[in-house]
Order: sequence, then C-alpha cells, then structure tokens
Amino acid sequence: MAGDSKKLQPIIIKRIKKGGHSAHGGAWKIAYADFVTAMMAFFLLMWLLGSTTEGDKKGIADYFNAPLKVAMLGGSGSGDSSSIIKGGGKDLSQSTGQVKNGEVEAPKKTYNLQALKAQQAAAEAERLSALKKRVEEVIANNPMLTNYKSQLRLDMTRDGLRIQIVDDKARPMFDSGSAIVKPYMHELLVAIGMVLAEVPNKLTIEGHTDSAPFSAGEQGYSNWELSADRANASRRELMLGGLPGDKVLRVQGLAASSPYDKGDPLNPINRRISIIVMNREAEDRFFETTNETESAASAPAADSSSTPNNR
Repeated sequence: MAGDSKKLQPIIIKRIKKGGHSAHGGAWKIAYADFVTAMMAFFLLMWLLGSTTEGDKKGIADYFNAPLKVAMLGGSGSGDSSSIIKGGGKDLSQSTGQVKNGEVEAPKKTYNLQALKAQQAAAEAERLSALKKRVEEVIANNPMLTNYKSQLRLDMTRDGLRIQIVDDKARPMFDSGSAIVKPYMHELLVAIGMVLAEVPNKLTIEGHTDSAPFSAGEQGYSNWELSADRANASRRELMLGGLPGDKVLRVQGLAASSPYDKGDPLNPINRRISIIVMNREAEDRFFETTNETESAASAPAADSSSTPNNR
C-alpha cells in the first residue's frame, strides 16, 4: 500500500508568467541614445569654439557680413591656424601648439622679398579683375543701367582698375559748362559706389573735358575748374551709394590735358569721369610723394630756425 501511495502522488508544475514590459517597452533606449548624441555634439561644438582663434572667428563673421569682400580679398579660415590647442606639454614658454619633450625651435624661414611682392601683386591683380567682372554684372543685371553700358569703359592700368564713364553726344553726363549730374548718371554712380564700398582699395577720381574753351578764356572759369567740379560731384554721388569718404585719396580736374581720343580733341568721348581703384603700389607711390613734398616744404623752415641770426 505504501508503494501505491507514492505512485499516485500528484505532480505539481509551477509556471512563471513573465511580463512583456507593457508599461514602457524599449522607447527609452532610443531617447537616451538621442540625448547622448546631442550632448556629444554640444561638447564637440564647445571644443571647436574654444580652439578657434579670434582671427578665424572674425573671418567667419566678416564672411557673413560682406561675402563679396571676403571672396575677393581672401580671409581667415580654419585652415589658417597653425595649431588647434594652445600651449600644452611641459615647456610653459611655448604659447601655441602641443610641445613634445626635447622639442627644439624650428629654424625661421627666409623669404625672397621680390618674389613675395610679385605674389602679392598677382593676387591683387586677380582681385581687381574679379571686381571688374562684378561691376559689369551689376550694370548688366540692372535694366535701368543696361542702356548706358556703352558709356562705360573698364580696363587695367599700372595704377589699378580704371572705371571710365564717357560722354555721349545724344546722352551727356552733364549739361554743357555745368557740373550738375544728370539723373541717369546719378543712378550709374550710385550703383558703382555700392560695389566699391565692399573693397578696401583707395580711389582716385579724375574729371576730363574736351578742348572747347570757355568764352572768358583761361583767365576766368575754365575747363580746369569745370573738370575739378565734375570730379567732386561724382565723388558725392559715389558716397550716396555707400562709399566711405576716407577711401578717396585724390580728386583732380585734368581739363583737356589727357584726351581719350587724341586724334580729335573735340570728340564728346573726351568728356569723362575716371575712377581708379588703386592697387597697393599706386597707394605707396602716392604716400611717398606726399611725404617727400611735406619734407621739402618743411626743410627751409628747419634750416632758418637752426641758422643763427648775425644781423
């Protein structure tokens, strides 16, 4: 009987029911991964801002403030930096870059001054050529100014980019003997002034006339005064387009001394306004001439003050 009772003993099977995470599931893992990714991107941005030099930051800001200027003249970029992390290592005298143990100062590079000037001149000529194309595009894309394209002459000279607005017999820039700018001439000069305001180059503005004399002759108001007044009137129109006044180094009237058409001094094309966007060489010559003139003018005064009076 005892053996039979053991055989009839019931078998109990325990089954454990597992929950299926019905409350939250696995969505939290995706949210957490997004959070970690965002934090990593944030700290990477902070690191980049901390390692970027002030010159690079200014270059980025200048690009968004005046993209044409940076595109034509170049600017500071991330590739200009000589190092990413300032300082480091055990040598505290080093101010830039990581310093390895036993690192010695690299020998200084020597540059050929003439070659460097040639490279700078070539780069500046390329920028002025880009400016020339920019002015042509502005005129071509403005329906109001397209009709005056034939009166615009752009060429490269020894002093830089020369922009000439020549007179037309049927469409003069000024009335005869007057320095008051015509309305269409006003629109043209304002458009040019907007473009020139974006470049750092200094300007020379010249007024030219034909050889037809005034009735009063050279003793009264003549072509010299008229050409100078017209050049100054053009300067004011350029400033209305945004050109800073300190960019103009020289305003001069040349009357009929430098005709465009040397074979016909009375040709209307001789009446023109020349705007020269000066290159660095022309600016240096201007300041050297100015300094020499000032030194020569002050020399007699210095000599007389140092010479004792024997009278």
